Amino acid sequence: MSMPEITTSAALFLVFIIIQRLSELVLAKRNTAQLMARGATEIGASHYPIIVALHTAWILALVWFGYDKNVMYGWLVAFALLQVLRVWILKSLGERWTTRIIILNEPLVVRGPFRFLKHPNYTLVVAEIFVAPMVLGLFWVAIIFSVLNAGVLFMRISIEEKALSALR
Repeated sequence: MSMPEITTSAALFLVFIIIQRLSELVLAKRNTAQLMARGATEIGASHYPIIVALHTAWILALVWFGYDKNVMYGWLVAFALLQVLRVWILKSLGERWTTRIIILNEPLVVRGPFRFLKHPNYTLVVAEIFVAPMVLGLFWVAIIFSVLNAGVLFMRISIEEKALSALR
């Protein structure tokens, strides 16, 4: 039995996701260090390894099960639109964007998508966790990781809201 061939479009999509996520970790680390230098504090650090593990497993599932799939271009368009939202969120938060819960005793950001949604970055992540596997036709990966992500986000948003309510 021969190995399935890697499709070029799937490979490009997967490489994009991997480079994007690694770039975000670099940006988040830099921003976190700058925020901490300004007197910020991290809240809920104990759950962060769970988030990292979930996202790592999600990417590994995409690569392992999706490398030989054909890209579904309707879903790819949806994914591309989500990337526009990602850029808007990153631009709106600027140096305050990070992958951790960092509390800074300054007013919350209320520009950009934060005018319309309380947690636009979490909304984006929920959509991406579902849409990216669908680009590769991996419905079951989309469902499993959406459920797992919902549990992690419930915990994370609860921790964040409790910390922010103390500032309000």
